[in-house]
Amino acid sequence: MEAKHPAETLSKKSFVQSTCRLKPFSQSRSVATRQYRKPNPQIHEPMKSFHVSAGSTFSVALFSDVTNSRELLELMQSAKMEPEVALLNASLVPDIFPVLAAAHKALVSKSRESLATRTLHSELVYNYAASKHISESLKRCGISDQMSYILAVRFNASDDEMTSVTNLINGKEIDLEELEPRSNRDQILKHFKIPPQELAISSLSDAITCRIAARDAL
Repeated sequence: MEAKHPAETLSKKSFVQSTCRLKPFSQSRSVATRQYRKPNPQIHEPMKSFHVSAGSTFSVALFSDVTNSRELLELMQSAKMEPEVALLNASLVPDIFPVLAAAHKALVSKSRESLATRTLHSELVYNYAASKHISESLKRCGISDQMSYILAVRFNASDDEMTSVTNLINGKEIDLEELEPRSNRDQILKHFKIPPQELAISSLSDAITCRIAARDAL
């Protein structure tokens, strides 16, 4: 039987303390790295799937040069997007690790019937913003009608569903390794309010993850 994640067994305070220490960050990142489904080296497969918690997975695909973000935004706002998917402003994502943290937090909220937003996928975007202001979080960390660089995420996706997601987005699918070099460091520092002193002892990705974990305890 799979062990419960610390977020499900510890109090909010102890979970934040364990999450925001540098050593557990390294351990958690190592576990997450071992758990994702590695692509076949003989096949170009930018999309990756990760195990998040209690048998749940989420699949991610990164797109550049997107030309139909206005259409995608309209589909989301009218709840007509099929399949349902979370679309993140990829320039604010320097690494997949904080997205894993936001995804796990969304699943925990769903299991407790305490989602702050309408759907599990919008909850992920809200969690990633690490803010308590829902509309502002979705606006800032979600997509805009002029956005050309997007990270798409779907929980428990089948291969057919991820193919549908790929077909839905008019853009170039690229490897997740592009996240770090393409991220907008200045925007990240401003949005998450990360001071230079913190980066002297932590990475940008870990600083974001700490804020995601600590939001509800502050």
